Amino acid sequence: MQTAEIRSRFLDHFAARGHTVVPSAPLPTPDPTLLFVNAGMVPFKPYFTGEAEPPWPRAASVQKCVRTLDIEEVGKTTRHGSFFQMNGNFSFGDYFKEEAIAQAWELSTAAPADGGFGLDPGRIWVTVHHSDRESADLWARISGLPAERIVERGDADNFWSMGVPGPCGPCSELYYDRGPALGRDGGPAVDEDRFMEFWNLVFMQYERGAGAGKTGYPILGELPRRNIDTGMGLERMATLLQDVPNLYETDQLRPVLDRAAGLAGVRYGADPQADVRLRVVADHVRTALMLLVDGTAPGNEGRGYVLRRVLRRAVRAMRLLGYQDPALPELLPVARDRMADSYPETAADYPRIAELAGAEEEVFRSTLRQGSTVLDTAIRRAKDSGAPALDSAEVFRLHDTYGFPVDLTLEIAAEQGVAVDRAGFTALMEAQRERARQDTRANKAHHADTTAYRALLADHGPTDWLAWETLSTESTALALFDALGTPVATLPAGAIGTVVLNRTPFYAESGGQAPDAGHLTGPDGTDAEVIDVQRPLPGLVAHQVRVLAGELATGTPVHAEVDAGWRLGARQAHSGTHVLHAALRRVLGPTALQSGSYNRPGYLRLDFPWRSALSAAARSEVEEVANRALRDDLPVSAAWMSLERARELGALALFGETYGERVRVVEIGGPWSRELCGGTHVDHSSQIGVLALTAESSVGAGLRRVEAAVGLEGFGYLARERDLVARVAEQLQAPRAELPDRIAALTARLKAADQQAERLRQQALERRAAEAAPTAEDVRGVLLARLADGGDPGETRQLARAVRDRLPADRPGVAAVTGSGPKGGHLVVAVNRTGRDAGLHAADLLREVLGGRGGGNADTAQGGGLGADELERAAATLPERLAVG
Repeated sequence: MQTAEIRSRFLDHFAARGHTVVPSAPLPTPDPTLLFVNAGMVPFKPYFTGEAEPPWPRAASVQKCVRTLDIEEVGKTTRHGSFFQMNGNFSFGDYFKEEAIAQAWELSTAAPADGGFGLDPGRIWVTVHHSDRESADLWARISGLPAERIVERGDADNFWSMGVPGPCGPCSELYYDRGPALGRDGGPAVDEDRFMEFWNLVFMQYERGAGAGKTGYPILGELPRRNIDTGMGLERMATLLQDVPNLYETDQLRPVLDRAAGLAGVRYGADPQADVRLRVVADHVRTALMLLVDGTAPGNEGRGYVLRRVLRRAVRAMRLLGYQDPALPELLPVARDRMADSYPETAADYPRIAELAGAEEEVFRSTLRQGSTVLDTAIRRAKDSGAPALDSAEVFRLHDTYGFPVDLTLEIAAEQGVAVDRAGFTALMEAQRERARQDTRANKAHHADTTAYRALLADHGPTDWLAWETLSTESTALALFDALGTPVATLPAGAIGTVVLNRTPFYAESGGQAPDAGHLTGPDGTDAEVIDVQRPLPGLVAHQVRVLAGELATGTPVHAEVDAGWRLGARQAHSGTHVLHAALRRVLGPTALQSGSYNRPGYLRLDFPWRSALSAAARSEVEEVANRALRDDLPVSAAWMSLERARELGALALFGETYGERVRVVEIGGPWSRELCGGTHVDHSSQIGVLALTAESSVGAGLRRVEAAVGLEGFGYLARERDLVARVAEQLQAPRAELPDRIAALTARLKAADQQAERLRQQALERRAAEAAPTAEDVRGVLLARLADGGDPGETRQLARAVRDRLPADRPGVAAVTGSGPKGGHLVVAVNRTGRDAGLHAADLLREVLGGRGGGNADTAQGGGLGADELERAAATLPERLAVG
């Protein structure tokens, strides 16, 4: 049974039993404790914690998940991958243990002809928590399993919580016996390779308190509403139903693995080390595909860094297998074809995916070349200094700064006969991981402190949000928090704090649009400036304010009013972003799809995948297309519809956003621009005023950013450009039309003058070197040429080498030149080849003369840090240091 069919059977089974089928949320998640969705229940977390009211009593989904905590271990075993799919059915206070157990058993064991998976009941084992006698009895009655195959286990295996105060409860896991060839008999407690877990049913019935670990917290009591959260691993079920040894040999991964093996000319199963690399490739190529389709772009931090790492590990694994050509163009299409049945967007959006992935591989291939140069230098330095191993800080810098794989560093160093301080490198990596863990713990601690907001939501319901309808409303302050987030009764004049209102016209920051500005005023003269607006929980709007006069108090009425000028500017910028997006796609093609944006009054920026800088002609055309749309006064409208209908209309969705079953579609000129959007917009495109591109730059491999000024700020930008051109024309005494030619001619003359000045400088330097070389003194068989006033550090270095090169080649020779620059005096020592062969070392001589200061190599060394007189005295001791071994 193919994976896509297993997926559809699961959803059909639960849809027929009253569950709403919910599409997979995008992998990037708004949850601040996570980079990506890492479990099937994550999108439903607000419903389980009480932060939001579930829109359905029961639901089912197949959720895309990514886990990368132990990415280095991927492929070393066959049990886990970085991308996986989790089938889940959920009940929000509807059914509980009995129905959940019955539904799981029926789907698992029913014949394929009846819509089930057809697993042999005689090979299924069940585990329950040792305290959960109810579940054990239900399994015995519903499934007929004998008592010896219903196993009680402890907290570590069969009790679940989110790791923070909130819902928790016992769980029950289903295992399948894959036969004696895979391990010992005795059930999952004995061997979890032979007995593979394929489904976990969590029974949320308790509320836990604060505490660490699996058992270090108190159970506070029963939940007022009991919930069901189950997870069936889709890859694990495919492994069972396709009767293959592991997930890497299922229908979605094995074709990628086989293509990689074919390209590299190896056979899977012939060499354990090659097998690990092939599994890395298969897993990482699919993971990268799914991250790219959900809008993640390669970058240097956060989600982008995870994707970059996954892509580079795949490319590196192919190179280790012996394949040196670009690999992703060969492998990604295979992954696309295997995933498209379940996720059609992988095929529909493939041109953009291929663009980003190809650019990243190209950059990494360049990185490998650059890193190899840096590594070669470090190896030479280690050899010259006689160091026992390559410095761990250097290895870490290669890994962290250049993205150079540490296994490649180990391989190249070993070839050169140099060891690597692996323990030191490991310590530096662990320190970096610990910093990341501390950041994560800090984020979790911050995120977990939503008790007061959750209570507000429970007591008063969601904020009555009127930002689409009005700029002002009468309201009431439901709760106040001080600058540290502590609930308070009042906020006095001068204080900064947070206010939650029962209704608000303020737009909370989202979808790239900056929050509104404005004021909250009270009948007694209270005036509070609104400086930020956020949503601490879905449905709840919080206003950060600065109290200018009077005192804000809980329960008092306020008049909430948005700054009309600010909102107009925000509407112009947000609509301008849509216009610019549409213009880019018309000029550059459909792969120029927005992957991030930000807009505030007067300003917008938009990121999109593109490999190279836009030409002046392309920028001009984009700007013209956008402003023609403004001139045409296109109508702007917003309408609510089903997500399916929006897709049928071709509405563009922003990557990383999570959408419900009904979505808001904003159109500018009908199909000219049609996007899913929750922002505020103008009524007609002409109200944007003008759109002036102000910058275009790179923000990562294969990712460009355009910036623009709109509205009055756009007119102001163009006026400043006009004035600048006028001043340049006046200074050059040339008509504006002739400015490009005049400036080009002036630039050419300046370049010629610079080249002439450089030639004269080089001639002067050569004359000085020619004059200095014959004055070299013989010091114990070494010719020593000394010269003062070498100029700045670069000139001094050039002069020292020029003097050295003019010394007789058949005798050991040393040139020592002092100079001065903005940072004080410096000394350069240069040794000719005969001197080096005789045992002279420029860096050693320099350090002896300067008392350890400076650095370089055997050929040339430079140092400073002394005053002019001290430097001369130090240089004068050089003859004493000369000795030919």
